[in-house]
Amino acid sequence: MKLLWSCKNVMLIRQGANRDELADRHLATSLAAVAGALNAAAFYAVGFFSANMTGNVSLLSDHVAIGDWLGAVLYFGIVLAFILGAASCTLILRVCQRRTFQGSHAFLVLLEAMLVLPLAWIDMMPATQTRVAILVGGLAFIMGLQNAIVTHISEARVRTTHVSGMATDLGMEIAVALDGLRRGRHDQDNGKNSRKILLHGSTMIAFLAGGILGVVVYRHIGALLFAVVSIILVAIATNGLRRLAR
Repeated sequence: MKLLWSCKNVMLIRQGANRDELADRHLATSLAAVAGALNAAAFYAVGFFSANMTGNVSLLSDHVAIGDWLGAVLYFGIVLAFILGAASCTLILRVCQRRTFQGSHAFLVLLEAMLVLPLAWIDMMPATQTRVAILVGGLAFIMGLQNAIVTHISEARVRTTHVSGMATDLGMEIAVALDGLRRGRHDQDNGKNSRKILLHGSTMIAFLAGGILGVVVYRHIGALLFAVVSIILVAIATNGLRRLAR
């Protein structure tokens, strides 16, 4: 139990090779559940995905092909917002690194919480195209920010805002495991492979569970879901910052 709590405390503090599989898994499942909740709730509310850039780029190409320029601008805006979120995160991290500022990843999660909170007020606005554009664009920026945070701190071992990469990694690791079983190999690589399968599998399950819970909660409390998510992100961030304060 002490080890489990320690890993939770360092999941936003230790970076790259200094991290272990348990810290990566706690980071992945926590933030994947948040991303799943926001992505699914946004789709339920306004019919757009905020984190699925593959689908949004495909829809952008469809709208350009049929000459629907208004729709094309909307989807282009979603993709651009995601990119700007990732770019903003990276710029902040680079500045923090040059100034040897500790806890930058935890502070960025705290920033994410602050950006999520106003979405509750935006979601309460009258149902107009402006509300949809601000809500989805804001969420896309936040998802880009979050994905850059976890990509940077884990050195690309973890993804939390979309499933395609996780599913690809999971499929590859399953194939490696099956090939090892077929050849009757039992070495230290088996343990590493099993841990990767657990990481990617648990991340996908967390994203799915977060999506289900997000829609259920949104149906009951509406826009207040964003306030709840903001509180969860604050708890995740402050948990890491307390570790630095010791």
